[in-house]
This record gives sequence, structure tokens and C-alpha cells, in this order.
Amino acid sequence: MSEKNKLNLSVQYADTRLQDTITRPLIRKWIKAALFAPAELTIRFVDAEEGQVLNREYRGKDYATNVLTFAYNEGEEIAEDEPTRADIILCTDVLQREAAEQKKSVEEHTAHLIVHGVLHAQGYDHLDDEEAEEMEGIETEILQELGYADPYAEQ
Repeated sequence: MSEKNKLNLSVQYADTRLQDTITRPLIRKWIKAALFAPAELTIRFVDAEEGQVLNREYRGKDYATNVLTFAYNEGEEIAEDEPTRADIILCTDVLQREAAEQKKSVEEHTAHLIVHGVLHAQGYDHLDDEEAEEMEGIETEILQELGYADPYAEQ
């Protein structure tokens, strides 16, 4: 493993519904594909109730969302060998519902949300059209390299 994208990973299944199919090795593979620097990441799967509480307390939005990224060195200048530190929270209820609505497998949608969260942890955002276009392009490229379809293609 190169030092460039060395990964210290913790995976937590507070909601255990996906732990047999969305495994730690799969998660590690998706993260490594989206990692441009060393990182210390926690991936946590939660139910709708915990997802809603976190979204309300930290973003002021009173609903469960698919993925939340808490980047601990956000906005800081990070030395090249300094790891990105973040918690990435995935709401199982929302991601399963979205996968069904988008006619995607839960694995494919989870891969996309993890790649999306890892990019957020590294400072990417989609607050304006230009940023969104850049981030979506990177996500699409990473997911296609992993063997998944363009997540933004018309269904």
C-alpha cells in the first residue's frame, strides 16, 4: 500500500441489516478507489432514527438523509502526510429506498454514497454548479473503474 492513500478504517454497523452484504473488504475497496491522500475514516451504518437525529443536530435538517460526512480537518491546510479524518454516516433505510427507486442494487448505491462521502471528506463539494459537475465527474470515473454504471446517467 502506498503512503499516498494509506487507510485506517473503522466500520460500524449500528444498523446491522447490511453487514452481511456490504462487507468491510468491499467498503475498503471503494474507499481506496476514491482516496487521494492518507485517511483515518469511520463508516457507520445507522437506521432512520439515528440518521434524522444527526442530520437535525449537525445540519439543522429534520429528516434522515442518505449520507453525512463529518470531516474533522475540513477547511484546514493538511500536510501531505497528514491523514484526512472523517466519519461517514450512511442511513440504511434511506439508501435502500433510494436504490429501489433508482432501480439500482443496494451494493451499487452504497458504493456511490461511500465514494461521495470520501470525496467530501477530502474537501470536494457540490454547493454550486461548477463544483457539482467536477465532483460528479470524479464520482462517475471512480465508480466506472470499480465496474459500476454512471450514477448520474438518466434511468
